[in-house]
Parts: sequence; structure tokens; C-alpha cells
Amino acid sequence: MKHLLKIALVVIFFITSSGSLFAWGTTGHRVVAEIAERNLSRKAKRNIQKLIGNQSLAYWANWPDFIKSDPAMKFSDTWHYVNVEGNLSHDDFMKELANSSEENLYKKALFLADQLKNNKNLDLKTKQQYLYFIIHMIGDGHQPLHVGRLEDLGGNKVTVEWFGSKTNIHSVWDSKLVDFDKYSFTEYATVLDLNDKKLKKELAQGTLADWIYDSYTIANKIYAEVKQNDDLSYRYHYLNKDILENQMLKGGVRLAKVLNEIYN
Repeated sequence: MKHLLKIALVVIFFITSSGSLFAWGTTGHRVVAEIAERNLSRKAKRNIQKLIGNQSLAYWANWPDFIKSDPAMKFSDTWHYVNVEGNLSHDDFMKELANSSEENLYKKALFLADQLKNNKNLDLKTKQQYLYFIIHMIGDGHQPLHVGRLEDLGGNKVTVEWFGSKTNIHSVWDSKLVDFDKYSFTEYATVLDLNDKKLKKELAQGTLADWIYDSYTIANKIYAEVKQNDDLSYRYHYLNKDILENQMLKGGVRLAKVLNEIYN
């Protein structure tokens, strides 16, 4: 009984103290995955079902965060973000992205998608894990501060207060803004995923590099508007609610595009 209590306390501590580690938090990642699943083609759904059975994409959306505690998966820590100097022009940003590490979100997402689509020799476990990473990484790429700056670890070192509680701006965008309206992930997906084919077609345009640049421009705006020790509350939520929700919608629609291209 004491052993179980210790385990429970460790889990509670981990959940309450490590929010900044999880992009979009668990809710945001599941919103992105749920929207993506609702926009898959029938063929893609069938082929994904062959890999993971009847379980939803949202179920696996946070797996790459959960396995960070496994030393054997330490190699994947850098797959969750791209560090780029702030306020670059579009062309300079694209050059930096092209010349960036092979082990960041951008380069590994391209690699995993290519492997899933073209490598027929992958075993089932590898196919499953690559899929889980793709689901998660496309979500990460739409949390603006996962395209942040090295010197402050994507906003983790930018200390702010959120309704009087000390936190950092990365955590605000990971989870606090997402959870402010108290939607479940399925409710949020339903609210955002309207039957607007024209809008979805527009959002799905471009490449992964374009999408990451889109997040980068929002990150620059966040950095410009927030300073150390700012006290954020209702007004910050009001000013950023539409941006946040658009990013989750974009993430879901674009993840669907990636998965449809892989599994059709």
C-alpha cells in the first residue's frame, strides 16, 4: 500500500510540475489529433486501422511526451521543437530551417513521413511509433513557442504570472490558454472543425516548412508582447483566443493532409 502511495505521489508531482514539457498539453494535442481523424480519407482510415486497430489518434497523440521518462527514448527529446533566431525575414528563416539540425522537429517529421510512406521494410512496432511521433510532432509545430528561441528555451525562461500564479509563457501557450474554456478535447474539436471545405482547403496549402514559418511569425509576436514578470489573465486570453484556436485547427487539418498523403 505504501509503495502504491509513493507511486501516486510521484505521478502527481510529475503532472503538476512539468507542464512546460508537454506541447499543447494533453488537451491541445488531442484536439489536433481528433480534428485530423475527422478529416481522414476512408482509405487512410482503413490503413491506419491496420496499424493501431480501433483506437483513436487522440489516444496516441501524447505518447511521445509520455515516453520522455524512458532513457532509451532520450534521443527523441529534440524532435519536439525547432530553435531559430527571432525576427528573420521569410527567406532567411527558410535558409536557417534548411541548414538546421537533422534531429529537430522539422527534419525528423520529414524523415518519418517519408519512411512511413516509402519504406516497406519497417516492422509493425516501428510503423506504429513513427505514426505516434508524426501525430504529435505536427501538433508541436503549431504551438508557436515550439518554433522559439534557444536562449530562452522557447519561452520556458520567460517568467510570467497567470492569474497570480508564477509560470512561464511557454506553459501558458502549452496548456493554460487551451484549458481556460474547460472544453474536453472532443468538444473543442467539434467547436473548431466546422463544415467549411473552402477554409480547410486553404489551411492545408503549403509545405511543412511553410507551416513552421507560420508558427514562427506568431512566436515573434508573442515575444514582442510579453516581458519578464508580466501579469497575464483575462485580457491575454481574450487577445489570443482566436490565434490559439486557429493554430489547433490548422494543426488538425494539416495533420490530416500529411496522413492522407502517407496512407492513401
